[in-house]
Amino acid sequence: MMSSSITTPVPQWLTNLRLPEWLLPTDWPLLNGLPQLAHVEVSAGAVAKLTPILPSDVIESINIDGALCLPSLVEAHAHLDKTFTRHRIGDVTPGLLGAIEAMQQDKSKWSHDDLWQRVEQALQQAYANGVAYLRTHVDWDNEQAPAAWHVLQALAKSWQHKIHLEQVALVPLTLLADSNNTDTILQQVSATGNGIMGCFIHSVNFDADAFEYLIKQAAKLHIDLDLHIDEELADQPQGLICLLDCLETVSFRGRIVCGHVCALSSCETSLATSLLDRIQQQPITLISLPTTNLLLQDAEVDRTPKLLGLTLLKEAKSRDIPTMIATDNVQDAFCSFGEYDPIEALRLATYGAQLSHVFDRWSQSICNANYLSSELNAFNLIGKSADFVVFDNKDVWSWPSGEERLLIRGGYVIKPNKQAVVPLFNDHKDIS
Repeated sequence: MMSSSITTPVPQWLTNLRLPEWLLPTDWPLLNGLPQLAHVEVSAGAVAKLTPILPSDVIESINIDGALCLPSLVEAHAHLDKTFTRHRIGDVTPGLLGAIEAMQQDKSKWSHDDLWQRVEQALQQAYANGVAYLRTHVDWDNEQAPAAWHVLQALAKSWQHKIHLEQVALVPLTLLADSNNTDTILQQVSATGNGIMGCFIHSVNFDADAFEYLIKQAAKLHIDLDLHIDEELADQPQGLICLLDCLETVSFRGRIVCGHVCALSSCETSLATSLLDRIQQQPITLISLPTTNLLLQDAEVDRTPKLLGLTLLKEAKSRDIPTMIATDNVQDAFCSFGEYDPIEALRLATYGAQLSHVFDRWSQSICNANYLSSELNAFNLIGKSADFVVFDNKDVWSWPSGEERLLIRGGYVIKPNKQAVVPLFNDHKDIS
């Protein structure tokens, strides 16, 4: 269970926050080409006002003193049912399929208590790192919901005041070859409330008829999709092509999240360009998972990989395609190390994809939960819970670099700790 939390309420104003450019109104004043510092009024735990000019009558405030600040973080793609199992798995054959096989062997140990302990450890870690929204995929191997699905339902309820937890049914496409299974699983996912339908779509199991039926039924039932799709370095992103062909004949009113899409980076540039142009016209969000893609793609024992496996982040963003970056697996057969920290995922993507202006532009990829929603509205702080991650750094050019951080959640200041939260400000002094 979680440790008890001792927190300190913030005063009425947070002053001198350096917020990212994407989070600010388009007419926000600049200084030397960068956004001026922001002042945030907090009322009843929510953001009441955002202004570049501090009112003269402000009495109580915390001076953030120009430190870099983000809204609470989004962990858009995780696997909490698999997490923290690496120590008991042993050797794993390099590559995605080897990891899948090794993970399958561990499932006999997934009792209720085992799942509960590991998932809650992951939630505690994510919370301490500033995550307020987490979406996890859950392996679903037959027509009935697995035990992990029910454990996550219960934990979503017990954690609802700290983390918004969503769960995706990760179903192998081979199981959906029988349309009755598709209908049965969709009904269970819909009944969950916080459930999303997912699927693993890869050349080893590709079935165009099963995939098209899934898309059409999800559209009919207004169920969002979150897909593992083309997680391989293939010449043809056949899953993505099938998805786009189908969407051009079906009215899909929800959102479809496409995770991995590694094959966009390995196919011919002209094909990738045309597919991105088509994605731009559809309710699709792309998610890059740099840890597992770098570890598992083009993987062989005695050869250094020549291909990165990262999807085309820059090209997608240049088309205003909603693009996110997430952690994926933590300490399991797919990734032996790491923790639930979107900042670390973004840092790795920055190296791998050579991203620039990371704080002002790319931090949106780990903060904007609207990219996961059916209605793609602009992100607006006003009226939202006063949740911020404050970094011990004032330099946008070096961020993220070993970022120590403190959290403000619902108008309370807490110090991140993997086991508990404790007071940070006792006298409302500057953090400088």
